[in-house]
Amino acid sequence: MRVPTIKLQQLTIFSTLLTGGGISTMYYLIQKKLSNSEYHKLALEKLEGCALAMDSLGAPPLKIHNIHLHDRDNRIDQRTAQVKIPLTGSRTGGYLYTSSIRDPDTNRWSVKTAVLRLKEGETINLMNPPSIAKEFTE
Repeated sequence: MRVPTIKLQQLTIFSTLLTGGGISTMYYLIQKKLSNSEYHKLALEKLEGCALAMDSLGAPPLKIHNIHLHDRDNRIDQRTAQVKIPLTGSRTGGYLYTSSIRDPDTNRWSVKTAVLRLKEGETINLMNPPSIAKEFTE
């Protein structure tokens, strides 16, 4: 029994669209889960709490981009999370490198390290940010 070529073409197109839609949905759901995670939110709170880092980026507005799932800097398991978050402000962009651990007793995440690396090469340690000297005139 011969199957017409047009039917095979239709089946191929349908399969391709179905597979592409499934992959896109899975990618979206993974990104949403990562951005809603406690370790992700805590890292962004550290960034937003550092006036020097926010000023260097030109934020607000601050745009947080999707995490590159294929990047080897991103490792997450039950007890630790190491994430590289791409972001941009109105002046420049960079990556927020974070490392978090989960307390087994309370099941809560805490940020162990948070470092902002700007595109220009500047590095700001958010756990121990440099103080901003302000000049006051009287």
